[in-house]
Amino acid sequence: MPIKCSTKCGRNAVLKRPKTGDTLCKECFFWAFEEEVHQTITAANLFNSGDYVAIAASGGKDSTVLAYIMKLLNDRYNYGLKLALLSVDEGITGYRDDSLETVKRNEQQYGIPLKILSYEELYGWTMDRIVEQAGRKNNCTFCGVFRRQALDRGASLLKVDKIVTGHNADDIAETVLMNILRGDIARLQRCTAIVTDSEGSIPRSKPFKYTYEKEIVMYAYFKKLDYFSTECIYSPNAYRGHARAFLKDLEKIRATAIIDVIHSGECLSVRDGVKLPTRSVCTRCGHISSQPVCKACVLLEGLNKGKPRLGIGKSSKVRERLGDNISDSSGGDFKASLSPSIAEF
Repeated sequence: MPIKCSTKCGRNAVLKRPKTGDTLCKECFFWAFEEEVHQTITAANLFNSGDYVAIAASGGKDSTVLAYIMKLLNDRYNYGLKLALLSVDEGITGYRDDSLETVKRNEQQYGIPLKILSYEELYGWTMDRIVEQAGRKNNCTFCGVFRRQALDRGASLLKVDKIVTGHNADDIAETVLMNILRGDIARLQRCTAIVTDSEGSIPRSKPFKYTYEKEIVMYAYFKKLDYFSTECIYSPNAYRGHARAFLKDLEKIRATAIIDVIHSGECLSVRDGVKLPTRSVCTRCGHISSQPVCKACVLLEGLNKGKPRLGIGKSSKVRERLGDNISDSSGGDFKASLSPSIAEF
């Protein structure tokens, strides 16, 4: 016998929500999903009317559903937002070039303008070339650091007020676990924040903070959204994969494990007297950094010198490797070595 929708709408259920256990029909699931994201946005006051918002778009399920939902809710509730898609081409042949074709289709499907920046134009490197030189062990370190900065630079070019990313509840719970395992107190303190910003930087928000990855997949599937589902060819060795596997094992035992980990992260506090890094600006590129020279500049210098491992590891060891270059960081010579697109910042 078919199972009926928990809302008593009379329709047959098509899924059981992982987060609540409710059995819902497609229409009720769509409404519940959209309303929960709307409640997350309004409860945290993520936007103001008139804001120009860049949606970080990769072509994957999270960013595709985010773009669709942002347009839908903006129209339904009259947020008064101006939206744009912002994509970063890391230069991964057979992966990013294909996913960007999906983003270009999304541009036409949703009527949201698209801006694409590449590692090649910003840094003079592609991820394919970086992996050739650095190997696959630490490639996600390079990509993560460069991508975060590339999004900020793209947002600055567009002159947007805010950036939204498709980070979901699973991503945030994984990050909490990773920071605990690394003993990274500074990041652990801020990784659950729904909005991250520093003075002089463009705020980033996560409308999907409490949205399960499984529900994003189901929403995209039932809505028949156009998204790219292939995993990055360089990601199987990523440290995050171990945290993800551990979290999935926890979820099998306790269905609320993902939200529980997030709530635990939100409640963690650092005792008085613990010294935390202070955020300032990189003396070389002017980007936000907790060190005199930001991680992106250190990694880029290592690549340009043929020493790709120069910026890998703890900051104290990196400083030792760089030696006097850290203190002598007026930025002139270094900035001159950057590609024109990045040097103009």
